[in-house]
Amino acid sequence: MKRAKILLVDDDAAIRMVVTEALKRDGHEVRTAGSVAEQVALLESFVPDVLITDVVLPDGNGLDLVPTILAQRPDLPVIVLSAQNTLTTAVRATEQGAFEYLPKPFDLDELTRAVRDGLARSHGRDEPSVPSEDADLPLIGRSAAMQDVYRMIARVVSTDLTVLVLGESGTGKELVARALHDLGARKASPFIAVNMAAIPRELIEAELFGHERGAFTGALVRNAGRFEQASGGTLFLDEIGDMPMEAQTRLLRVLQSGEFTTVGGNRTVKVDVRIIAATHKHLPELIAAGQFREDLFYRLNVVPINLPALRQRGDDIGLLAQYFLERAAAEGLPRKRIDVAGTERLAAHNWPGNVRELENLMRRLAAIARDPVIPAALIEAQLGGGSSGDLGAEASDSLEQAIEMHLARYFVQFGGKLPPSGLHARIVEQVERPLLIATLASVRGNQLKAAELLGINRNTLRKKLSDLGIEAQRGRTR
Repeated sequence: MKRAKILLVDDDAAIRMVVTEALKRDGHEVRTAGSVAEQVALLESFVPDVLITDVVLPDGNGLDLVPTILAQRPDLPVIVLSAQNTLTTAVRATEQGAFEYLPKPFDLDELTRAVRDGLARSHGRDEPSVPSEDADLPLIGRSAAMQDVYRMIARVVSTDLTVLVLGESGTGKELVARALHDLGARKASPFIAVNMAAIPRELIEAELFGHERGAFTGALVRNAGRFEQASGGTLFLDEIGDMPMEAQTRLLRVLQSGEFTTVGGNRTVKVDVRIIAATHKHLPELIAAGQFREDLFYRLNVVPINLPALRQRGDDIGLLAQYFLERAAAEGLPRKRIDVAGTERLAAHNWPGNVRELENLMRRLAAIARDPVIPAALIEAQLGGGSSGDLGAEASDSLEQAIEMHLARYFVQFGGKLPPSGLHARIVEQVERPLLIATLASVRGNQLKAAELLGINRNTLRKKLSDLGIEAQRGRTR
């Protein structure tokens, strides 16, 4: 590694010592400062090849000097360290001109690698635009898994590169798309989101590209498609893995040329949009099965961003839970918080519905919890892991609560999309079947007694048993 002069700015003496020793072992000359004032004084006589700076310093913000320094030294690699591990910090560091952003605690090997990479490159930068520290950003979390996401967003937010967001249902893929739009150069232009799985196959092309009057039955006027609506801004194609092949072909042509014709039209429409796509499906498997175009995949997969599942985000679960409770309070629900045991119970859950499931649970708990502090027992009951014998009055085993909990999980399974029609009949059957089986079992299969217990006619009971496929005989029911 090339020997270099490095300026390290951090108010933590222990960090200064450890990092200095590591960099000196690599042969570098290191000078340190513990404040903005010390940094300014050192820069008068010391010309570094790399600047490493913390964000929060005793007398100011370590990022504030970066634009001024880079105006004089545009090729200077700046590496930002921060314990404020938020998307705001990552984006601001990048837009201020930082070469690399490393959240604390960082790995020394990662820091020395960043120094090496910085020395190997020079940077020319435009004047940055800085988002407010108080910006209402959609992504929350300080886990290592989310730091990778923040860094990737920060690197591509000021570009027009196509992004493919990958992750399980409920992980927040649309929030990533919105962050890329709201923090980028197109933020003043439209952000248009389209869910491919929610549009009937025969209407997808008209939805995306628009249609002319008379193009099909019911097309009484010309309608601009989502591409035209998003012109100058961002088009978010959610659940891209559900797009039919014929629509994939048209989409590929638009991505290649930036122009298309409406359904039923012959006029060429040219648009300028940034494309962000997302899916919870494994696209290479769809390609192998002949259900997704390989060339379209490569067009979309310019910058992949992989969102972690909630179960992989550790302490973020408690942070997100309290955030959702605060948001519920802002919307008019009672203000609540979770005790330590409750937070531990949340962390132990597998979260098949990810962040969406957690948000729904917090909203429900805010509504039903009697006390300001939500106990672990109530969380246990709502997550389906408790029994009525040990949960106490707070977590009663009422049928209404059990059905509410079941329905909440039912909707989560569909990843935010509505389930197929006929929901009432399916839920009634799911309740009625175990009710009839339990009642018959309690009277050892005696249908007359069961009908009396249920308060229905015996013939009605027989019809229900037949419709539900329940075989009832004296002494047994199945």
